[in-house]
Amino acid sequence: MVSGLALKTVAVAGLLLLNSACSEPGQIVGKTRPDLPLPPGINVGFNHRDRARYRSPLQEQWRNGDNLEQQLIGAIDRADQECLVAVQEMSLPDVAKALIRAQKRGVTVQVVLENNYRTPWSSQHEAGLTAHARRRISRLKRLADTNEDGTLSDAERFDGDAIALLEHAGIPLVDDTDDGSKGSGLMHHKFVVIDRRTVLTGSANFTSSGIHGDGGAPRTRGNVNHLLSIESPELAHVFAEEFARMWGDGPGGQPDSRFGRSKGARPPNACRWETWRSRCCLRPTPNAIPTTACSTSLCNSAKPNAASTWPSSCFQRKSLL
Repeated sequence: MVSGLALKTVAVAGLLLLNSACSEPGQIVGKTRPDLPLPPGINVGFNHRDRARYRSPLQEQWRNGDNLEQQLIGAIDRADQECLVAVQEMSLPDVAKALIRAQKRGVTVQVVLENNYRTPWSSQHEAGLTAHARRRISRLKRLADTNEDGTLSDAERFDGDAIALLEHAGIPLVDDTDDGSKGSGLMHHKFVVIDRRTVLTGSANFTSSGIHGDGGAPRTRGNVNHLLSIESPELAHVFAEEFARMWGDGPGGQPDSRFGRSKGARPPNACRWETWRSRCCLRPTPNAIPTTACSTSLCNSAKPNAASTWPSSCFQRKSLL
């Protein structure tokens, strides 16, 4: 019969053995799956993936993933004629500075935002804001404090406010109150159309937390997002038409911008380039069209059985955009 002391001795020895084994560096057994081939003219980035690394501008630490902010900035810097931006929230100063550089090159730059994120945060008084808005401004203040002295100078406050930078540069802005309403709060678009040839779209707002993780919290990885870059004049035309509905005659004009249901229901748009075809669904859609018909997909028409279904968030998930 084994005594209780002997059992305890065996258990302790086992734990010591396990602990000593865990002190060794871990190894990956087997091979990871290779990246899937992409259709011509399409690039996709993920801010969470193990096959790429970049240094986050928030904490200057290396993290796994693609730098979606640099992908945006690179595309804007290549614009020659026009850059149309529709995004719920933009708080990344470097993206705003890229748009300002484009404007100085003679590029037409227009921006549509949701009204809740239209006012420069540096001009807002926290006392009249919701708890969510106060937390947002507190986070943006920390990011703007570049010398980390706990106090924002006027220069830091201005340089860290993307919307203030755009306004100061004279870049025209429209939001979802320009239709004469109080704003739907449902303008969740996330796309850029460049030179009527390139579309960048995905799931990320142009914010630090949406792309790089939570500022001031280096242990968190932030939201999981992606960014698609698609070279297709036909698809760019579809997105440019959507932008024109929201833009109307621009800021300060007639209340002819269209948001939500006022845009009218439209069936999915079919686009083709090279041997590929896509279906792009921009809400709202007719009630007669089933939800499954509004999933965004890419298919190789040269290979009828080769189809790749992309998340519908690539081209908008919200029903009242």
